[in-house]
Amino acid sequence: MSGMTEFAAILDTPGVEEICELRGPIGFMAYHGGNLEWMTDVIASRAAERAHASLYAVIQPTGMREHLASTRVSPAESPELARFLQHVEIVITIHGFGRRGMFSSLLLGGQNRVFAEHVGQVLRRHLPAYDVLTDLDTIPTKLRGQHDKNPVNLPSQQGVQIELPPRVRGSSPMWWDWEGPDLTPHTEALIDALVEAVTSWQ
Repeated sequence: MSGMTEFAAILDTPGVEEICELRGPIGFMAYHGGNLEWMTDVIASRAAERAHASLYAVIQPTGMREHLASTRVSPAESPELARFLQHVEIVITIHGFGRRGMFSSLLLGGQNRVFAEHVGQVLRRHLPAYDVLTDLDTIPTKLRGQHDKNPVNLPSQQGVQIELPPRVRGSSPMWWDWEGPDLTPHTEALIDALVEAVTSWQ
């Protein structure tokens, strides 16, 4: 696995699960899911199901943490990703990140800036304790999702790339004594916001 660079090789690795569910014209993606960017696939899957949106996810098993840059996640290497991108018109890609000083920041990149502002407004209402950044100048360059080869920009209307810190994914020290039974309140609020953003988009 060390040094792996090709998307197809990751998909062929034993234990990796690739999911493609075609429903509505808005889709969710989480291709760094599972053990890599923890909870991103769960958030995308639950939001997609509730919003009757489409879903594409790649879930890495326990013990695997193979990160591939988004520009190398290519539909040419995955018939399922190609099928998904041909079906949807606009997407929300869910990623996880962690940077010092940004543990309560949600970063909204991607080329569809009108949609990003719409999603951002809904997120701010549901998650008032977080700083939801939609101004690209306030987002670190590598997390802006502006490259034309990034899957978030391949559908006909492009989409928004959301970078989530550990806290809102329920994996920070803030939640060390959380016993469930389900997701943390912040994660549930995030999913509620994503569902509203999709179902209210005109």
